[in-house]
Amino acid sequence: MKSKLLYLVVLPFLFLSCQGQSSKAIQTIDVKTFAEKLKATENPQLLDVRTPEEYSSEHIGNAVNVNWNGNDFVTKANQYDKTKPIFVYCKVGGRSAQAASKLAELGFKEIYNLDGGIMKWNAAGNAKPSDKIVGICDQEFGELIKSSDKVMIDFNAKWCAPCQKMKPYILKLQGELKDQIKIVQLDADENKTIVEQLKLEGLPTVIVYEKGKEVWRNVGYISEEDLKKHL
Repeated sequence: MKSKLLYLVVLPFLFLSCQGQSSKAIQTIDVKTFAEKLKATENPQLLDVRTPEEYSSEHIGNAVNVNWNGNDFVTKANQYDKTKPIFVYCKVGGRSAQAASKLAELGFKEIYNLDGGIMKWNAAGNAKPSDKIVGICDQEFGELIKSSDKVMIDFNAKWCAPCQKMKPYILKLQGELKDQIKIVQLDADENKTIVEQLKLEGLPTVIVYEKGKEVWRNVGYISEEDLKKHL
């Protein structure tokens, strides 16, 4: 009986100890620090944990694609040296945070997660220069935001859970408020050129323009009630 009681007392402490060790292995760091640590690390282990399609469209330096949502994430991750630093990033930071936790469980001792993902990396001016225009260009965007006295642009993505949560009520508002404001939805992945020019750092991003000038911006989920206050 005593041994059972001792087991019940000790078990939670063991669990908390393991959790603490895992969390200590992970550091979520800003773009500047991430870039500095990458540069200072010889042959850094850099994982892009987005989908192959996202990776093929753009990625950081010599990053290797290990898809967090793929069935072989653990198998591929286990091929890396657990005693050396490993760097992870995704689009805005959600998937890479999950991947970092899994890497800690797998025994990696030093894990660096890019806060804000490749969106913040690009917004900080680290994107590779490209003459290729993807989606709407700045001239077309300028015409769009001047096409009505008041315009709201909703930058979103199919993989972005908060974006999809907002989508139904934004579509509803398009109809309800059509005489007051023009509401346009733009997929960030399909309009990378303007996303980079606007230096967007996260999704969803909602920007309200009046006579072509930005008057309000929100990054992240916002409720229908709170959004309507700014429209």
